[in-house]
Amino acid sequence: MAGLELRELECFLVLAEELHFGRTGERLYVSQSRVSQLLSALERRVGGRLVQRTSRRVALTPLGERFVARLRPAYGGLREAVEDARAAARGVEGALRIGFQGTADTRLTAAVRAFRSAHPECATDLVEIPLADPFGAVREGVVDAAVVLLPVEEPDLVLGPVFSRRPQTVAVGRDHPFASLPRVTAAEVAAAPLVTAAPPAPAYWRTAHAPSAVPGPSVTTLQEGLTQVAAGLAGMLLCRPTAAYHRREDVVFVPVEGVPESALGLVWHRDGETAAVRAFARTLAGRGVSLADAQVVA
Repeated sequence: MAGLELRELECFLVLAEELHFGRTGERLYVSQSRVSQLLSALERRVGGRLVQRTSRRVALTPLGERFVARLRPAYGGLREAVEDARAAARGVEGALRIGFQGTADTRLTAAVRAFRSAHPECATDLVEIPLADPFGAVREGVVDAAVVLLPVEEPDLVLGPVFSRRPQTVAVGRDHPFASLPRVTAAEVAAAPLVTAAPPAPAYWRTAHAPSAVPGPSVTTLQEGLTQVAAGLAGMLLCRPTAAYHRREDVVFVPVEGVPESALGLVWHRDGETAAVRAFARTLAGRGVSLADAQVVA
């Protein structure tokens, strides 16, 4: 579109939110008459009326509704591209804190090393977060992003790269009936008590990691769960790499057939997305993680 002015687009997007010329001007630090000028100029470029204005109300026209629906994501992408370019020009700076649950996956630690090498001006730290509170540290700003076990169904969080899709095992004590079996089925696991994460982990998340109809003990950490397992109080679902990392003499890890694979994902708060977070997500994706798996939680 010839002569397109970003200021006109920005003004229209703010007006579409506020539906008030005065408040739009306040947000943009311009006069109400300037808002009208910018809107009129944009309407001339578009070739139709975008806003219906009367003495009592301001409303988008059908054309305005359609235009804002297409414009908002495109404008957001443009702003992100500019921010990323600025960050690349000056280098990613500041600090980046990444949370992890229980055991840091090897692809996570490799991504941290690569990120630190590429962005030495950004202080990077890994912070363990509770098994029983996968999302709290992100919401409270304790970490900038976190690698958590899926599923993630949190409207205020963004789910980025998904990786480490692995078969699951059930950890049981040596005297448990499963301990002598080469493998067990999902139905058999569902009929046995399983260790579950305690609140504040969401109910859907707790159920996904303890799909059993038989109540089991609630725990806050992975080590607490394995202690319950070793004592013969319940089984516990774990992915194979975690099982291998935490092998101990009093616990047996039995493969489970028919349950979904375990998977990890990088999450961050919608309002906390920074150049450093985006750069780390790209670095993590570059460690053999396909961004085709990435998604935004809606």
